[in-house]
Amino acid sequence: MSVLEMKNISKSFPGVRALQHVDFRLCEGEIHALMGENGAGKSTLIKVLTGVYEKDEGEIFLKGLNKAAVIRSPQDAQNLGISTVYQEITLCPNLSVAENMYIGRTKGMVTNWKKMYNDADKILRQLDIPAKARQQLSSCSIAVQQMVAIARAVDMDCKVLILDEPTSSLDENEVAKLFNLMRNLREKGVGIIFVTHFLDQVYEVCDKITVLRDGQLVGEYVIEDLPRVKLVAKMLGKELDDMSDIKSEAMEYKGDGADGVPVYEAQNLQSNAGIKPFDFYIKKGEVNGFTGLLGSGRSECVRAIFGADRVISGKSQMNGRKVKISKPIDAMKNGIAYLPEDRKVDGIIGDLSVRENIILALQVLKGFFRPFSKAQQYKFADEYIKLLEIKTASADTPIKSLSGGNQQKVILARWLLMNPEYLILDEPTRGIDVGTKVEIQKLVLKLASEGMSVTFISSETDEMLRTCSRMVVMRDRKVVGELTGSDLTQSKIMSTIAGGDK
Repeated sequence: MSVLEMKNISKSFPGVRALQHVDFRLCEGEIHALMGENGAGKSTLIKVLTGVYEKDEGEIFLKGLNKAAVIRSPQDAQNLGISTVYQEITLCPNLSVAENMYIGRTKGMVTNWKKMYNDADKILRQLDIPAKARQQLSSCSIAVQQMVAIARAVDMDCKVLILDEPTSSLDENEVAKLFNLMRNLREKGVGIIFVTHFLDQVYEVCDKITVLRDGQLVGEYVIEDLPRVKLVAKMLGKELDDMSDIKSEAMEYKGDGADGVPVYEAQNLQSNAGIKPFDFYIKKGEVNGFTGLLGSGRSECVRAIFGADRVISGKSQMNGRKVKISKPIDAMKNGIAYLPEDRKVDGIIGDLSVRENIILALQVLKGFFRPFSKAQQYKFADEYIKLLEIKTASADTPIKSLSGGNQQKVILARWLLMNPEYLILDEPTRGIDVGTKVEIQKLVLKLASEGMSVTFISSETDEMLRTCSRMVVMRDRKVVGELTGSDLTQSKIMSTIAGGDK
């Protein structure tokens, strides 16, 4: 029996149709995965359901109601039995477990502490959560804190439980405990929407999968009817044989041959971002890349290489020489440059001009107490504005007033001005027009032909195939394969991401 039905849900933002006539159905006692790549519409659908966004079209029906539900706020959703546990735990670590479970829910001026602790202990036992009601929450592991958040949600007469990336910061043992709790809730008739990027976890615990792509419903599938490789194909919007005949246009490495010393090499590298230890190398003039679904760990790998995340094990070498890279300035001093995935957060400084953003990395290397003259700054800025065809009124225009594609070119100019030996580009073409994408891909191949080593990461497999001569495949934050030559095909990439043909 359905506990939730969302029919014909549409939601638009200025210039963007985030959801287009999407249907979603959740049954009692079901764990239902909501899958899709970045921008697919998962978060928007969840926010419509929980009252964070108001839908433009469509209706929401819940078991027990004889008409469409009206959900205009998270409080409305909670009153209707819809609870959400987010990736970031939103509890108070300085309070006890019981206080966290009942905060904001006690009535009257006086709290019946004995009853609250007894009730909390009863729920914790029923759900087999290894915690005590009087225990301070901060003394619990992250996994147990996540379970306490779920216990709070379930105790509020929850009919629909939404788990948004609940396993992203858990180890394997903690994930197993969380899954046991989810199965326990399934047996009690709770409908669970599970949002995750981990394919293995979906196939371990879920009953059904709904796939979204570009704001539209791709389909709803029983887990047994959708092999992993087909799920990947539906998320990416590619059939298995699409593009299999495309040949990489990348320059093959022809410098020092197979026995040449890599420009950069990592052994057993691991950071505090949760990736498994990995080995990696790149040679002079090579374009390689990390590929995998969103959340697979591809960005975390390059952040570890650049020292943007704290490295906790492993070693790095440049041209056969051991180097210590514990922070970005160490990488920069060793000739490594990094264009980050999120240009708004980690790239541009919006209130500074195009000129100031371009010279930033080189000025850091030189030292802020030895500033470039204004004449030098304009010389550098004008050179790269012309080279990369950056559309700006002048070098003094605030970068925040430029289009996304031109902002991306400014950040690229910043790193090219440094003349790096090894350039890392993480999603350099995301959110920019097709023409600019082609320009950046051609520039990458040109830089490689001139001897620069480039790691290129893109969610669009087509771009990776056109640009890279070698790809490292990621799944669930670990390296699961490496593809070169005739193996660089759409179908081989997807089957490797999925974990074989199963």
